[in-house]
Order: sequence, then C-alpha cells, then structure tokens
Amino acid sequence: MKRQHILVIRFSSLGDVAMTVPVVYAVARRYPRVRITVLSRGYARPLFEDLAPNINFMAADFKGEYSGLRGLNALYRRLAAKQFTHVADLHSVLRSGYLRLRFNLGHFKVNHIDKHRKSRRRLVAQKGKVRQQLPTSFENYLDVFRQLGFPVELGDFHSIFPQEGGNLNLLPKAVGPKRSWEQWIGIAPFAAHKGKVYPKEKMREVISILTDRHPKARFFLFGRGREEKDTFEEWAAQMPQCLNVSRHLETLHQELILMSHLDVMVSMDSANMHLASLTATPVVSIWGATDPLAGFMGWGQSRDNAVCLDLDCRPCSIYGQKKCLFSDYRCMTGIKPETIAERVTAVIKPAGKEDEMT
Repeated sequence: MKRQHILVIRFSSLGDVAMTVPVVYAVARRYPRVRITVLSRGYARPLFEDLAPNINFMAADFKGEYSGLRGLNALYRRLAAKQFTHVADLHSVLRSGYLRLRFNLGHFKVNHIDKHRKSRRRLVAQKGKVRQQLPTSFENYLDVFRQLGFPVELGDFHSIFPQEGGNLNLLPKAVGPKRSWEQWIGIAPFAAHKGKVYPKEKMREVISILTDRHPKARFFLFGRGREEKDTFEEWAAQMPQCLNVSRHLETLHQELILMSHLDVMVSMDSANMHLASLTATPVVSIWGATDPLAGFMGWGQSRDNAVCLDLDCRPCSIYGQKKCLFSDYRCMTGIKPETIAERVTAVIKPAGKEDEMT
C-alpha cells in the first residue's frame, strides 16, 4: 500500500504560517506513519525544522523560480513528482487555488480552508455589527485535515523548543545568560498596518512605567523595519535596559530562542504574537482595528491578556488594513500605557508573590 503523504500549503505572512504549527504537529503526532510536507515561503523553515520526524519543509520562491503562471506550472510538476496522496490548502488564495485545481484534475484528495467570509463581514460591519466569536484559525485548519480523513484533537503542543527553552549559548554575548533575579520582557510595538500599531510614544511610556516597577527587568525590542531600527536605537540609547534585537541577532531561529526565555512578550496583533506563542511565552497583545473575535489569537494565549477598548466602531477590519473611520485611530490612542503595564505586571508577578530582588 502506498504510504500516505500530505502536502500542506500555506504562504502569506509569517504570523499566519506560524498558526499552522500546532495543527501540523498534532497531525504528525497522531499519524506518525503519514509523511507531511509543508510548502511555504523560505522564511518559515525554522518553524518546522525538528518539529517531528515525519514533517518536511519545502520553500517556494514566487519572486524567482516560481514567479508567474509558468512558475506555478513548474512548481506543480515538481510537487506532483513527489507523489502526494492528499493536499491541504490552508491558505485558499489565487496561487494555492491554482495548484489546488491542478491537483484536483490529477485526482488527488484535496481540501481547502473555509474562511467564514460572511461571518467576518458581519463582525466588522459598521451597521448591524454582530460581535460573536468566530472559529479560530486553528479550528479552521483542523477542519481541513478532518475532511481529508485525518481527524485530530489539539492540546499536546507546547513549544517548538524543549521545556527549558532554546539554547541561549547560540546567541551573542550581548544577550547573555539570564540571571535568576532578572525579568526578560519582549516589546514588539510595530505591525504591518496603522490600525494595528500602538503609538510608539505611548509604548515608550509603557517601558518607562515597567522600568520603575521592575528595575531588574531587561527589555528586548523586536522588529526589523527601517522605522523599528531608528526607534529602537533611540530607545536603547536613552534606556540601558533596552536591547535592539535586530542589531545583535541575525536569524529568525535566534529570535525564537530568545523569545523562549522571555517572561512575557508585549506585541500587537502581529507575527511576533504568534512566534512568541510557539515558544510557550505568555503574550500581552494589544488590539485596535482588529479583535480576537476574528479567530487570530495566539496559540495558548489567555483572552485576559488581550488589551483593547470597548468601542462601537471596533473591530472595523479583519486584517487591520482599513483606514480609520474617524482618522484618529482612537481604538489605539485611547489605550492608556498604565493599562498595558498593569497587565504585564500581572503576568510576570502573579498575585500574592512579591518581587524578591526589588
């Protein structure tokens, strides 16, 4: 009998790809004799390496080798040669839809994600808004595998690293060993869209409040864009407790190692929320135009740690790309820095415990 081999397709942003990890892991554990190949962009490789012995990763370069229709046809031929038995399209966009069409014509067993678009439209509508929890991405991914004949339950995924976290010895001396009295706090204040970004001046105030409350804490600033670089260099010069991660770490794997040793990550609704979640680090997430109701909360994260305002206009967007109806992004600017700082303190300093070193 031919060995079953599942092709899992998910391109898109790093955060979206990260959300497939607990599901792919669960399928691999439940069906150890089934081979699984994840097809994604090259930057996602560290998320799947060493995840399980029956999981492989394949990178697709759509700006080079597989660009355009000719490139997609070349990619299909390469994939078809690997003799997959099942295809799980966890993205369902034009590229993956074309590949799915080719596989369907080849009589493969194929299924794709249901994005619940009608429910999403009702959630972000300005008139007749329906605020109800939509299925999470994890549940949508599970449903694809169930319909392919691989039902599985989530729950046993903890982290892409062992219980003790990643190997800090693989990081530069600037990061250094974590001392027993230190608290390591990650700060990821940027996102792809303005409706998902907390004002940097207010985030600077959050760090200032936390520095006063936790003088032994170190702050690691995550983000690699030009604006992030300039902002983080300024903050690091003003506050010696801060370290610009992109200046010292070169790879995503190194960043994941560092995340696995954080006491908490402060993040927008962005990739860093999902990456930290995959390392079993609690995340205080900040939501503006978007909302956890859309189903994009980080893996294993508590809804109590999602900071957002109760406004009639929000959520106004599933992905955060829409311009503010009032032009002032009040869903973000209205969040007080003290509110975020208090939630961070609640995470790193559970009720009833005093900070021994302060």
